[in-house]
Amino acid sequence: MSPLLRPWFLLLALALLSGCASRPINPPIAEVELNQGYRYSTREQHRPGTDKDNLVILAFSGGGTRAAAFSYGVLEALRDMQVVGPKGRKVRLLDEVDIITGVSGGSFTALAYGLYGDKLFDTYETAFLKRNVEGELIGRFLSPGNWGALWSESWGRSEMAAQLYDEILFHGATFADLDGGTGPLILATATDISTGERLGFQQADFDYLCSNLDAVPLSRAAAASSAVPFALSPVTLNNYGGSCKFTLPPWSRAFADPATAPRPAARAIKHVQEMQAYQDGADKPYVHLVDGGLADNLGMRGVLDALEQLEALNIMGVPTPLDHVHRIVVVIVNSLSSPKTNWDESERPPSDFAILVKATGVPIDHYSYEAIELMRDTIARWKTLHRIRDSGVFAGDRDNAALAQLLHAPDINLYAIDVSFPALKDKAEVEYLNNLPTSFVLPPEAVDRLRAAAGTILRTSPDFQRLLKDAGVQLLPVTKDPATAP
Repeated sequence: MSPLLRPWFLLLALALLSGCASRPINPPIAEVELNQGYRYSTREQHRPGTDKDNLVILAFSGGGTRAAAFSYGVLEALRDMQVVGPKGRKVRLLDEVDIITGVSGGSFTALAYGLYGDKLFDTYETAFLKRNVEGELIGRFLSPGNWGALWSESWGRSEMAAQLYDEILFHGATFADLDGGTGPLILATATDISTGERLGFQQADFDYLCSNLDAVPLSRAAAASSAVPFALSPVTLNNYGGSCKFTLPPWSRAFADPATAPRPAARAIKHVQEMQAYQDGADKPYVHLVDGGLADNLGMRGVLDALEQLEALNIMGVPTPLDHVHRIVVVIVNSLSSPKTNWDESERPPSDFAILVKATGVPIDHYSYEAIELMRDTIARWKTLHRIRDSGVFAGDRDNAALAQLLHAPDINLYAIDVSFPALKDKAEVEYLNNLPTSFVLPPEAVDRLRAAAGTILRTSPDFQRLLKDAGVQLLPVTKDPATAP
């Protein structure tokens, strides 16, 4: 053999000797049990001390390490905030969080907090935020020892990424660890590339697949939620739908037939229809998941669907899992960046690659804007119906059933707290944050500035201040040791 060919032959042999890797298989379940598994309805038994009157949701957007650091800053701020109520009871605001949704970069922070709780604050910076995760991924992709595995049909770049995430952050943990824990419900989402539907890593969604979520590694959920097309391969799940005696939960059955479904329910009807399609597991035995940001970059679609169902079912007088709730707070942690371009200053159009990148981001950004505004529209509509109902204007028309239904909005106060870069008063800092890339590596200074910005925006938010006032609580002075501040 020629000496020039020998090194290449050795590399090829090494790649072939590495063998064909196979992806982890999500196991089936024989029968759906609505009172078991990692789902919202089972979290209460693990968290007996939480306030049942309030439902607090954090929604962590996508955006790589920028999103992971920004959402982490909100967790730090809530950890450091303690309030005292009218009866003198002191609570830490972070302990009042019930649900955290996470998409792409935001899913890492959400899943890691669900796993470690307060211990995360001791390790997350070095383990993930200030680590060159992107460089380590590229290094593994280019290593000849991994080429054989990468050539396998059932094991791609996202499986290799999941291995890395497990080594540096999750350390073998599965959803069984979250299921047995005492933290909030963590809902990481990905996009089914075949249908465009979002799939949440919660047992309620895996019921449609007739699969056991508890056995799924957290690293695979993070890999699926952040599987940017082209850069990373889809994460594949087995679909056993139709084999576990699944029936729709009572609060979803009303939306199965568009002709008879209560309104408003457009999003709920569509979601139920697309989820029911998974019951055809015989003809659709696999689900291929990519970045959750393609379907919902804010992690807000599920929240909007739930509010829509709640409103429609309330009008019908149908019980729901949220009937005990009197206040819903949604903190929308949106790390959307909008770098300025100078394209409109030149007659020459941008390059094809630049257009492709921009074209993929425009619909995501616009839907994110819509999601926030739809939430605000819902808040305004419910407030108006409450005022009309409480005014007594129609007190003399109590027997009018249609009017009663019209005015029967859920007896819940809604709050949407938008934590996003434009809320900062320091415009120079806004410009700096807006120009941070979407990647899995950022300078340590950028990570620290994102964390600090998140806390500042949350604390100074007018909606957050209004929430504290309406709840009748007083925010106590922060007693955190300044030496531990970023």
